Amino acid sequence: MTNEIQKRGLIVKAQSGFFTAETGEGLIVCQLRGKLKQGRAVGDIAALGDHVLLTVLADGSGVIENVEERKQAIVRLDPRPQGVYQQVLLANADQAVFVFACANPNPKLRMLDRFLVITEKQKVPAVIIANKIDLVENAREMFSVYESIGYRVIYTSIKSGTGVEELKAQLQNKVSALAGPSGVGKSSLLNAIQPGLGLAVNEISAAVNKGRHTTVTRQMFALDGGGYVADTPGWKSLALWDTEAEEMDAYFPELRDLVPQCQFSDCSHKHEPGCAVLAALKAGTVHPERYESYLRLRAGQE
Repeated sequence: MTNEIQKRGLIVKAQSGFFTAETGEGLIVCQLRGKLKQGRAVGDIAALGDHVLLTVLADGSGVIENVEERKQAIVRLDPRPQGVYQQVLLANADQAVFVFACANPNPKLRMLDRFLVITEKQKVPAVIIANKIDLVENAREMFSVYESIGYRVIYTSIKSGTGVEELKAQLQNKVSALAGPSGVGKSSLLNAIQPGLGLAVNEISAAVNKGRHTTVTRQMFALDGGGYVADTPGWKSLALWDTEAEEMDAYFPELRDLVPQCQFSDCSHKHEPGCAVLAALKAGTVHPERYESYLRLRAGQE
């Protein structure tokens, strides 16, 4: 017992009940103390991004004694025979960084709107990366609606180097969840920010995507100068599982301040007289594509 030391750590890798924690003095592979696993868990007890208190054993391994309260977590539902289980993709993320290409492939803005609703609901600030701007002339026009409602949009091109330093600065000293469709250039951007980073992230992503029976490794990668980036595949399957139709407007920044101005408190923003949302739509201050996304998500559609 005299050789045991307690340290605070950050979980930077999670795989099959083993957690790798960064303590500031190196990495320690840990497991949960038995008492933490008592009772039926409704979600991941410890997860990537968690801050933990651990005991370092004589052999250099560690035991997690306590998991600090999360400020928030990116969570998806994992339906299991014994009931619903909340799977944590990343705890304590400072931001979600969504990478979409301006072309090749064309941007799926409905998907982006869905991602943004999830971040609004889970209280994670979102940053949008519009990549491959060299392939189109109207990149800013394509994404301007998101800037107008308050989201940070960074326009990037690997070919010209545009935006790479801006993105690097945005990631510095933060824990970032990275997501976006395949083929949009996430790996190339990461490699441009830090040589080899995209390759390392890709290897983990490939393992995750091999199939449901593959042992899933969740990992975040240290950035030179501070901060971490974690590829978080699975946003497409992040169902808005506990979201009622009538609360959806709260997750659209351009709608939520209008709602109190509606004539009826239970306004569906579809046809009612005195609807402030419909008035704003008619006036052009609510974008018709965003309004369409709102209606589709409210109706439970993709």
